[in-house]
Amino acid sequence: MKLLSLNPRVWLFQRVGGLLGSVGLMLSAVIITRAEGPAKVRPNVIVILADDLGVGDVSCLNPRSAWKTPGIDRIAREGRRFTDAHSASGVCTPSRYTLLTGRYSWRGRLKSGVLHGYDPALLEPGRLTLAGFLRDQGYATGMVGKWHLGLDWERTGTAVDAVDFSRPFAGGPLAHGFGRYFGISASLDMPPFVYLDQDRATPVPVGRIEASPSPKMWRTGLIGPDFRHEEVHPRFRREALEWIDSRARARAVDGTPFFLYLALASPHTPTVPTPEFIGRSGANPYGDFVAQVDATVADVLEALDRHGIARDTLVVFTADNGCSPAANLGELRRFGHDPSAGFRGHKADLFEGGHRVPFLVRWPAEVPAGSTCSRVIGQLDLMATLAEVLGRRLPAGAGADSVGFLAQLRRGDRAGSGRRSLVHHSSQGLFALREGPWKLLFTPDSGGWSDPKPGSREAARLPALQLYHLGSDPAERTNRIAAEGAVARRMTRRMGRILADGRSTPGPDLAFDAPAEWPQTTPFRPR
Repeated sequence: MKLLSLNPRVWLFQRVGGLLGSVGLMLSAVIITRAEGPAKVRPNVIVILADDLGVGDVSCLNPRSAWKTPGIDRIAREGRRFTDAHSASGVCTPSRYTLLTGRYSWRGRLKSGVLHGYDPALLEPGRLTLAGFLRDQGYATGMVGKWHLGLDWERTGTAVDAVDFSRPFAGGPLAHGFGRYFGISASLDMPPFVYLDQDRATPVPVGRIEASPSPKMWRTGLIGPDFRHEEVHPRFRREALEWIDSRARARAVDGTPFFLYLALASPHTPTVPTPEFIGRSGANPYGDFVAQVDATVADVLEALDRHGIARDTLVVFTADNGCSPAANLGELRRFGHDPSAGFRGHKADLFEGGHRVPFLVRWPAEVPAGSTCSRVIGQLDLMATLAEVLGRRLPAGAGADSVGFLAQLRRGDRAGSGRRSLVHHSSQGLFALREGPWKLLFTPDSGGWSDPKPGSREAARLPALQLYHLGSDPAERTNRIAAEGAVARRMTRRMGRILADGRSTPGPDLAFDAPAEWPQTTPFRPR
């Protein structure tokens, strides 16, 4: 039974959504073209998630890029490019929650912003993740990299960093389906600066480091004796390759497939490429850090070749959101480089530059090489897609917003429309809805960090809603709200149902966390 909020505004659109019912959602969430059979062999799965990488930073997606990304481009050359793919948010914690659960993060307690290194666990106990689902299907599951979904540290006091680092933490990767974990608690610029191995800090922090200015940009905080920011990416690379090596050998013996979630902390700040990559891009330090990310992708693909398992390994490369202004966008422009590849905005925004991300998939056994798909997909769709790959049903209540794209993965645009609507979310907790070529922003501003900023004088002079036709206006320059009121009203009703029903896929309504102060409810009242 769905929990109704005590907030009368939220209660209103919840009740209206309930009256409209799930039938409408069944018709709107996805167009079914034909059933897709499961894979003949259970593939290994590797998801590589870059941190703050713009869609224009990948050369196969941006012909005008100032640098080349041959490692990432190899995935496209030997697999499929999705050119209209999106993270769930313009910032990283909500994107990571949604990718792992197939559920919009704002259905939980985090309505805006991101977590920090000492924040408690965000993933609810019992919430099924990609790792938990694949573990239940007999996969060995491992994660290397940035968690950024909160941890339940053993507290010793009320200060932010009052933690007993010698004690195991709860609520981390091991609690959510991963059998192996090595990484850091949050972004590379957020303390505590300490490595995490399984469910412990190792070694415990013994000192403090002061904040560093641009381009390194990290905060003041506790640091471990072996922790150097510029060594984190190489350490993640080494740990990931060692785990692939061990699991490939194990599969050769017992046939157990594996799932690796490689959540890089780069090219997010601090911008710390190692010496061999300095100057590699021919642009600025951010470009050099992108080159280091690209080289790691190449190393992962080479490891699969070396073990003879490339054909039956599904590799996904994507990013948690768009490029950050910390990359020095003005300097990049002087090199002729646009991390957003002509799309408006950047990290944190509702504009396309905030959440349109690289999404490349290679799976030689099933996916045609050198292919492209222009259908809308979201990272949250990985949950339902992997269920399709394995011929399994997700448990009731799991992946509530995940729509499988196995048909598009195999047949591209020939597979039909697939997902019809997708919710976007900004750093400020504001919403937009994508439906076919239309995109409706329920705010007059960017929703994030680019102009017009929320609460600015410029935004106050603009219409309350923004409606763009991305087919003819991908740069979101012409607001068509005045001329297309019927489209806006239809999409507003759709958004109200998606919020109210606790899911956007067929099935019974689901409960979700609806506190008294939701960041944005008024626009979803029926009109």
